[in-house]
Amino acid sequence: MARVDYPEPIRELIAELKRLPGVGPRSAERMAVWMIQHKKRNPEELATALLGAQREVSLCEQCGFFSTHESCAICDDMSRDRKTICVVEQATDVLPLERSGAFRGYYHCLGGKLSPLDNITPADLRIAQLLKRVEAEGGVEVILALSSDVEGEATANYLAEALEGRECQVTRIAQGLPAGGGLEHADELTLMRALQGRR
Repeated sequence: MARVDYPEPIRELIAELKRLPGVGPRSAERMAVWMIQHKKRNPEELATALLGAQREVSLCEQCGFFSTHESCAICDDMSRDRKTICVVEQATDVLPLERSGAFRGYYHCLGGKLSPLDNITPADLRIAQLLKRVEAEGGVEVILALSSDVEGEATANYLAEALEGRECQVTRIAQGLPAGGGLEHADELTLMRALQGRR
């Protein structure tokens, strides 16, 4: 007797949903079935939102944060402190810092962290752009707000060495973050104390 399974279109939908981070096979199956069966489903709106985000959102040429123009709202804000640049791993790390209200400078998103096991080298990150920004601004403080795991530490050490001898001060956020944790899991108070206690 042949094994019964979902029709091909549903299997394809499940396969695509499984590709999303944090979505396993069972979650993908539940989401796909909900999208097909539920009365409040809006597949056209979901597809339109996905296509619109893909078409309209890009990374800011200056800092690497999300933008709908060449530069983002943060880089366009002239009231910020031009003499501080906070370096983070991903664009998603900017929002927890912004929500804390503790930082009023500019950001630089690397697009990841060094990881020899994953073949991520300095050439794969936005390090060259950071060095150009530091050279252009001169006399800035570069705050390294990277995770405290092995790859984050290696990236911070690499950046500290690369910035040595340039006209800048390099600081690191205080170790108020849990070991092995990233910025996306820290609360606002922890982030505020980490920024205030940087060294």
